[in-house]
Amino acid sequence: MSNTRELTENLIERPSVTPEDFGCQETIIERLSPLGFEATRLRFDDVDNLWLTHGNGDPIFCFAGHTDVVPTGPIEKWDTDPFKATIKDGYLYGRGAADMKGGIAAMTIAAEEFVTQHPDHVGTIAFLITSDEEGPSINGTRKVIDYLNDNNIMITWCIVGEPSSDKQLGDVIRIGRRGSLNGVLTIKGIQGHVAYPDVADNPVHRVSPFLSEITQIEWDQGNASFPPTTFQISNINAGTGAENVIPGTVEVLFNFRFSTETSEQKIKQTVTALLEKHQLDYDIRWKLSGLPFLTDSGKLVDAACDAIKSICDIETECSTGGGTSDGRFIAPTGAEVIELGVINKTIHKINECVKVDDLDKLKDTYLHIMNTLLNNSSE
Repeated sequence: MSNTRELTENLIERPSVTPEDFGCQETIIERLSPLGFEATRLRFDDVDNLWLTHGNGDPIFCFAGHTDVVPTGPIEKWDTDPFKATIKDGYLYGRGAADMKGGIAAMTIAAEEFVTQHPDHVGTIAFLITSDEEGPSINGTRKVIDYLNDNNIMITWCIVGEPSSDKQLGDVIRIGRRGSLNGVLTIKGIQGHVAYPDVADNPVHRVSPFLSEITQIEWDQGNASFPPTTFQISNINAGTGAENVIPGTVEVLFNFRFSTETSEQKIKQTVTALLEKHQLDYDIRWKLSGLPFLTDSGKLVDAACDAIKSICDIETECSTGGGTSDGRFIAPTGAEVIELGVINKTIHKINECVKVDDLDKLKDTYLHIMNTLLNNSSE
């Protein structure tokens, strides 16, 4: 059994549903501390975080990831126990297998092998691990970056081990992500009986022209690195549950995924102007999940593309698609950031799994990148 597979199985069998770490980070520490890695445990509120380093000085090569997983959903719908690692037909099943305990295991074993071969490597190898990526992302990577900034620690290159691949390992790496801006819009009306609409004011009717117009806006056309900005309504809620009551308010939840061609401020201004145009009585709450970021060139992208060609024998696609990741907190520090991990087909699903052979291939890909950047060779 490979070390990568064994460690992946160990981590899967720790039910670390967000924000629980359930000993995953200590498992990594126990694995790497005999090689001289030094652990800084950073707990913020109910979240365990880890900054684990080997070596000193610049450049700082960082692996980033999370040990928390999403809930299983109905366990009876799983073909196997989601917290008992099970291999069937060449796939390893379990919650977190792909997102992202397989990636955590691959980066851990890659670092173990690299430091064993090159104990006096240049610079610093680091791990930034949180148990708050699948949750609100308040007390995790965001606060670890604050800690690093306060201590003048600046990451040079960062690989986030999120499952970036599409159909085969390495066919896609994420070199950036769109920004994400959420809104909760409340439109006020006057509750009343449906038989007497003249003495009520239906906020659902009032908001409908606004929603029709905002969904037709072309926010931008994107650019070479980003698709166009999109607007999506995720929920609409109104009423008391009774058929004969006009609601007094309607609540609309929505999200913008925005490119570098627009801005948080521009979006807010446009939405506010449209609400005023339709003469709506409203309250709105905004939440910025992350600004767009991009690492479209540099030594890390070059090293990753070369490693994928060497290990996986394919040309990789550099993409900014998909949702948000903790890379959004790391990139603003000036680090080159990419996401490189296993196939994402089953993440967050029932019967989540990862191809067993991909675990060591990912480890070898990480190791190749480390050799390129920290050893000036590609062993």
